[in-house]
Amino acid sequence: MAKTLVLAEKPSVGKELARVLGCRRGADGYMEGDRHIVTWALGHLVTLADPDVYDKKLEKWNMDDLPMLPQTMKLVVIRESAKQFKVVQSLMKRGDVSDLVIATDAGREGELVARWIMQKAGWKGPAKRLWISSQTDKAIKEGFANLKPAKDYDNLFRSAQARSEADWLVGLNVTRALTCKHNAQLSAGRVQTPTLALIVQREEEIKRFVPKEYYGAALQLDGFRATYRDEKGVARSFDRDKMEQLVKACEGKEAVITQITKMKRQTPPPAAYDLTELQRDANKKYAYSAKETLNLMQSLYERHKALTYPRTDSRYISDDVVATLPDRLRAVMQNPYKDLAQAVLRKKPLQTKYLVNNAKVTDHHAIIPTEEQAMLYELSGPERNIYDLVVRRFLAVLLPPFEYEEIKLIVQVDGKSFVASGKRVLDAGWKAAYDQNFSLDEEEDEEEQQRLPDLQKGQRLKIRQAKLTTGKTSPPARYTEATLLTAMEHPTGQVEDKKLQKILQETSGLGTPATRADIIEKLFSTFYIERHGKELVPTSKGIQLIGLVPEDLRSAALTARWEDRLAKIAKGEEQDKAFVTEMRGYATRLVAAVKASEARYTHDNQTRKPCPQCGKNLLLVHGKRGDMLVCPDRECGFRKSVTQTTNARCPNCHKKLELWGEGDKQTFACVCGYREKLSDFQARRRADGAGKSDVRRYMAQQEQQQSGGSTAMADALAKWMAGKK
Repeated sequence: MAKTLVLAEKPSVGKELARVLGCRRGADGYMEGDRHIVTWALGHLVTLADPDVYDKKLEKWNMDDLPMLPQTMKLVVIRESAKQFKVVQSLMKRGDVSDLVIATDAGREGELVARWIMQKAGWKGPAKRLWISSQTDKAIKEGFANLKPAKDYDNLFRSAQARSEADWLVGLNVTRALTCKHNAQLSAGRVQTPTLALIVQREEEIKRFVPKEYYGAALQLDGFRATYRDEKGVARSFDRDKMEQLVKACEGKEAVITQITKMKRQTPPPAAYDLTELQRDANKKYAYSAKETLNLMQSLYERHKALTYPRTDSRYISDDVVATLPDRLRAVMQNPYKDLAQAVLRKKPLQTKYLVNNAKVTDHHAIIPTEEQAMLYELSGPERNIYDLVVRRFLAVLLPPFEYEEIKLIVQVDGKSFVASGKRVLDAGWKAAYDQNFSLDEEEDEEEQQRLPDLQKGQRLKIRQAKLTTGKTSPPARYTEATLLTAMEHPTGQVEDKKLQKILQETSGLGTPATRADIIEKLFSTFYIERHGKELVPTSKGIQLIGLVPEDLRSAALTARWEDRLAKIAKGEEQDKAFVTEMRGYATRLVAAVKASEARYTHDNQTRKPCPQCGKNLLLVHGKRGDMLVCPDRECGFRKSVTQTTNARCPNCHKKLELWGEGDKQTFACVCGYREKLSDFQARRRADGAGKSDVRRYMAQQEQQQSGGSTAMADALAKWMAGKK
């Protein structure tokens, strides 16, 4: 019997598809049933070839060999996943396989993953496309019942391939040119560099900023506070004498209420989550990085099947999803959401005007719960937090607006006006989805938080206290991951051209919801930025790089131009080959600009410690998880961890401890002055009765935290655990 081969993007997704399709016979790299064979990639199995595949001399980085401009781009199998590629290729060549279903992630990158595998493996047979937004059994069955012709997505693939080839031509050429020119490990790219430029520009604004002291006046009246406003409604003044005289003139006098206004207002619920908005809120509420949030969402989508497809840039659903909302509400009917979900479901018809908008749904709709009930006890703490965010937002957007009465009054003292305002809640509406311990509201102005007593126009009030208030103007705030994600999504400030601004507004800005997390992580791993608390700060290397790269690469305008062209390719309105040909010329101009530049790069973090492999002086860099010594020579690549920020907590101040030293001399250290040898820590863990599962869990967390660096802490615990067996 002829069989259909199904190609998924990841093993976890592939195994779920296999279960639903009844493929129960497991093999190495695939699952087989009577009618289907399900196999999978490991993300990308095939990629664009490195430069040395075209010419062996390009193994060495040499300015004279630039630019690198292959006329035909070659594909190669990724070495680390070559075994799985052979499995997929052998299945494609089986005599009983008649057709193929592309079941990789439904989007531009997912299309690229599948098409490159098919191309490299030599698939020539018919193919169809599975396009689904959740991993529930129902969604999978409906998707297979409504498969689309693969040719409907040919232009999407051409767009994805053109983007990949253009990034290769520009990114690799400029990176090699900068590295060769300045003898330093430097890299640049179409999205990475303008993102770094945002952070560097903000740091320069902060450094240039000169704080200025300002003054105001406030009155404490019976039961409320009023603040001075001048004729233009401005509360601040830089004239201290003027404000001091005003305060003195008000002391011991009465204020008269000259105006009271009461207005009923509504605040509609926020739109449902797309990935970027979810990453922003997760960073604000839980300090999760964009990458952490994406990984947690991926688990909730693939493993727990509790939430829909994460890599979406839409905050709405289409009409055809509305019929599934009752089932989704029933799926979240468990504490702490049960009562509210039942109340929403009881209202007929459902209030969907803030959730449904066909025109604003792109490849995938907003992130919402699936029709399958989540087993909350199976979720980790971070997974539960992300699930909580999504469920509350889902319930909120189905609720009516928040209604309140806004009260404003003006009191006067000798003709000088003081203003007070407050609110009275009429209907909590969508805010009922958020309890006192969980709010998405930003901090409200102190005046708007106060409750105003029942007052009448013309009423005279005794001034209990007149007070001079002071403050200082603040510099622009440094970016956090939350605010950087916003800036990446809307980078119009980098672009003056109105047409390009419009393109950036209509597309996803810098990067896509799926790639922004990796872009930020790359800025950390290349030591262009550091994290100080929640704030992102550029390093000297990052600041210098922005001065070295061609000006074109510092702006989001390049992305705007590319995305406009790529969108046209995806619609069949432009040829991908013409675009890539232009990118060859563009890469040539960029390399020429780097070669002609007279700018200089300085290693201002160089130590006197020689690299044990090549002898060059090592650089001290502040990595995401601690300090490292790094060789400046790209071809050497030596790295050594100096300190690691661990998950162990200081017994005095409860801050995270750092691990210093090597071997038997490893010591925990805290900023409060606490010190403890690693051996003593192990003894204390044993005395506290930590079991093997506790240590194993701790080690797993530590290993995850120390990505890219050594895991001395985990190694030491592993030895201790082995001794207990």
